[in-house]
Amino acid sequence: MAPVTAPAVAGGEQAPALGGRRRRGVALLAAGAAILGTGTLLLGASMPGARTATVGPNLAIDAEAADNRRPTANNSPSLVRNPVRPANLVVANRIDNPLFSCALHVSSDAGASWAETAIPFPDGEESPPRCFAPDVAFGPDGRLFVAFSTLIGAGNSPHAAWIATSADGGRTLSVPTKVLGPLAFQVRLTADPVRRDRLYLAWLQASGVGTLSFTEEGNPVDVSRSDDGGRTWSPPRSISAAGRRMVVAPSPVLGAGGSLYCAYLDLGDDRLDYEGAHEGRGGEPYNGTWQLVVARSLDGGRTWRDTVVDPALVPTTRFVVYLPELPSLAVDRARRRVYVAYQSARQGDSDVYVWTSTDGGIRFSRGTRVNDTPRHDRTSQYLPQLAVAPDGRLDVVYDDRRGDPADVLDNVSLQSSVDGGRSFGSRIRLSDHAFDSRIGFGSETGLADLGSRLALVSTDGAALAVWPDTRAGGVTTPASGGFEKQDLARAVVAFRRPSPLRTPLRAAGAALLGLVGLLLVAGSRGWRSTGGRGRRQR
Repeated sequence: MAPVTAPAVAGGEQAPALGGRRRRGVALLAAGAAILGTGTLLLGASMPGARTATVGPNLAIDAEAADNRRPTANNSPSLVRNPVRPANLVVANRIDNPLFSCALHVSSDAGASWAETAIPFPDGEESPPRCFAPDVAFGPDGRLFVAFSTLIGAGNSPHAAWIATSADGGRTLSVPTKVLGPLAFQVRLTADPVRRDRLYLAWLQASGVGTLSFTEEGNPVDVSRSDDGGRTWSPPRSISAAGRRMVVAPSPVLGAGGSLYCAYLDLGDDRLDYEGAHEGRGGEPYNGTWQLVVARSLDGGRTWRDTVVDPALVPTTRFVVYLPELPSLAVDRARRRVYVAYQSARQGDSDVYVWTSTDGGIRFSRGTRVNDTPRHDRTSQYLPQLAVAPDGRLDVVYDDRRGDPADVLDNVSLQSSVDGGRSFGSRIRLSDHAFDSRIGFGSETGLADLGSRLALVSTDGAALAVWPDTRAGGVTTPASGGFEKQDLARAVVAFRRPSPLRTPLRAAGAALLGLVGLLLVAGSRGWRSTGGRGRRQR
């Protein structure tokens, strides 16, 4: 598939389209942000009436996107925004090829350009260095925390988990501090948005591993808390009940008043995936059901109660148990709503669902089908990621194969809810080029891995999404030598409501806001006639 051509930037370099070069020069971005009174690309005008959405071009985040000679497999992005300097964005991601590793990308101009920061590798760990599965969080004071694991042995088992910090938005990192020991899988980090220095880690603590499998049942989801910025941690507490023998994929988030939530999957009797009985090969998914669970704590992680969100989640694919697709959890702190999203084949093919709680996670709705595709159309929508804007708009970004009857080629879609998750608006296509879902680690055995999550940040006027994109790669076969190129793409959606104001001056002001919004979505200092164009959707 051909690379996308990026829009050019007057007075600067070209943006890093998927296969293009880096974009610089963001003077108009700053001017536009000042006009809007926002200080960031991610904030736009919000007016009464029906929203329109303008989608900017797809730009690459990782530097390797421009070089097809370097088949780096970037996936599983985690995206955070600095609460003190909103134009400071950070993306951390997993790398599966050519070696298991991880990357940290930093933007100081709201995503118009990105620079990579090297993550310091701890002394005494096995060589070659294998940093893996990073996660990131900003504290309320603007300090950045980066968690990652180091791997050991031929089986690439987790040897330890580490945290590094940054006081300059991710441009430099401290020497990492060890926080967890061996066999801590799927480590996730979250920071308290109010209490400075309070952090939480959630992970799956294994006791024995085989080839792409756990050799023993009963491995718990554990949580630990730090009140000193990650220097010391409380003893781990198991939040999954002892009767849940096969759990995976913890996803923590902080709610209102310091409440803590963690979603995870209970695989029931699914030994096909948990014990690796599929031997890393593709095929029909487990033919039973799983449970989607949300655990909650109101006392800083000391005690926990759980709620079964969906007791009969229908699996959509096989997976490697070390690298499950993570449920997405989000909270609307102002309105005390809790949302969780995942995919299920309850109607015969993979659809995205969102479950909503209005009572702090005690009870959840039955689940709303998000994707506006025909039912039973035999195409897959999966890997949803949630984000809540300050005005309460709920955004969901997900991988979407509706354009391919063969259910192979992916696009990335976004849909929004303005009624608390009861219904969702029409699909907005973010990707401007379809890409092959068969490209990635495990492709040669029919179990290609596009990663464990997508990434999304939302504000009242816009949303920025990041996803792994394979349009520059080729299908991995023994003859191809393991070509597994995955790049990180990003797109911005600007939401705008038509203004009811009728005077010429007010109309001119509304038009100016709309123009600035378009420029912000472009992420450039201006369009050239040969550049790409934003897409306006209703």
